[in-house]
Amino acid sequence: MPRTCPLIELISPLVERDGYTPTQLPGVTLMASRRPVPRTPLIYDPSLIIVAQGYKIGYLGDREIHYGPGQYLVQTLPLPFECETHASLEAPLLGVSVRLDPALLGELVAAMAEKTGGEASPVPMDSVSMSAGMEGAVERLLRTLHDPDEIAAMGPQRVRDVVFEALRGRQGGALRALVHHQGHYSRIVQVLSWLHAHYADDVSVEDLARQASMSPTTFHQHFKQVTQASPLQYLKRLRLIKAQQLLVQEASNVNQAAEAVGYRSVSQFSRDYKRCFGTSPLQHRKEERALQTS
Repeated sequence: MPRTCPLIELISPLVERDGYTPTQLPGVTLMASRRPVPRTPLIYDPSLIIVAQGYKIGYLGDREIHYGPGQYLVQTLPLPFECETHASLEAPLLGVSVRLDPALLGELVAAMAEKTGGEASPVPMDSVSMSAGMEGAVERLLRTLHDPDEIAAMGPQRVRDVVFEALRGRQGGALRALVHHQGHYSRIVQVLSWLHAHYADDVSVEDLARQASMSPTTFHQHFKQVTQASPLQYLKRLRLIKAQQLLVQEASNVNQAAEAVGYRSVSQFSRDYKRCFGTSPLQHRKEERALQTS
């Protein structure tokens, strides 16, 4: 039997619909899709994504990142990228997302033996083969979600176990880089955190470069190295993905969504949205609502 069968059996009873299902454990979310989803822009918060069934392909710049059973995705930064989901009614995509809490990361990194030398430059997003330790930690976490008493007593420890195993994995260096606050990578991380809180503000590359204590040219170079996009491309994509969430999840109309994410022109917003998602914001909203009620 495939070794992911226990994970499938543990997730299936806990999801009743497609999309993201919050759990009683903060930062732990279940994922399901009974239909394939074509390549579309999206953004994940810093998190670990474990897929038990089905699979996804992420596209970041010229990279293809495959993750399915036997792998997990380590997303250390909130990067807009494009994602394609392979799923069906017979074999729906099933998975779990564990949000990376900076305080927990810092505590674990401080407690673990310091890694010295030999680590490559951090890669902010990549898939990692599932180790026996990670598989066991994820299975324990999912079993805990079936028992309210165990959630209350052991839930935070189960999350801690999963993050600990990720720190021991191939992307552990990228996770430690979030804690150590050193070098150009850390400065870009801080700018990205600021952008996610201020994406609707008027922002210039010069302003962002000053925040990073870099010249505009140096900042642009390092920003693109980390995110695979220029600062203004990143900001535009971030605004459009936030607008999509407002339109689909929070019932905003097109004018409200455009204004909320920093657009001064609704017509420009609609043009950019159609170029990004392949459909107008109004049509996208109608299509998603139809899928949710079907």
